[in-house]
Parts: sequence; C-alpha cells; structure tokens
Amino acid sequence: MNNKQSVESENLSDQLQIIARAVNNVAQACQGDAIALLGLLRHLEQLHRDIRDSAFQESLPDNRQKLYSLLKDIESEGGWPYIERMRLKAFLAILPPSAMEDHSEAENSDDLLESDRSLSW
Repeated sequence: MNNKQSVESENLSDQLQIIARAVNNVAQACQGDAIALLGLLRHLEQLHRDIRDSAFQESLPDNRQKLYSLLKDIESEGGWPYIERMRLKAFLAILPPSAMEDHSEAENSDDLLESDRSLSW
C-alpha cells in the first residue's frame, strides 16, 4: 500500500468511526422507544441497500486481478456485509411475560399487518 492509499484508508476509518458514533448516539437517544429504534434499523438497512445498488456496483472490478483482490478481501474480512433481521421466535423469547398476557385478542385482530401474518414461526 502506498502512502496515498494509507492516508485514504485512515481517513475512511476516521469517517466510519464518526458515523458509528452518530448512529450509537441516535440509538441511545431512542433507548426505550422500540418504534424509533425500529425506524433506525430500517434506515440503516435502506442505506445498506442504496450503497450496494449504486456506488458499490459501479465500483466493481474490471479485470481479474482486481476481482481476485476483492474476493480475497471479502473472504479474509468476514464475508459479505449482511444486515441480519431478528427472527420472530427470538423476538418473542425476549418479550416480558406481561406483553403476552392478552395474546388471544391480538391473534384475532384485524389490525395485524399482512407481513406479520406471513412470518414463519
């Protein structure tokens, strides 16, 4: 890595740390507000999608050596970036018992979203 690449790498690292602190500050400010935290998670997921579908795809390698370097980095640094969603069973397991007391009414409610009905248990 030459000096210019080293400086760019340090600058990127600094910028990513600033972003991480900002996201953590927002998460702390939303502590206790599940709706706000869910909104934050959705926003991060959308950012991931936007970056992947635009800037990342536009910067894909145009020769074998660059492709090899990219694949080697993906393999050595933990694979493809993935934003994992919480499984419904795990979500229900961490709910306090009081949240499940009146579950029979919720099961029959027309207020459930279609996406909620299609979730697998």
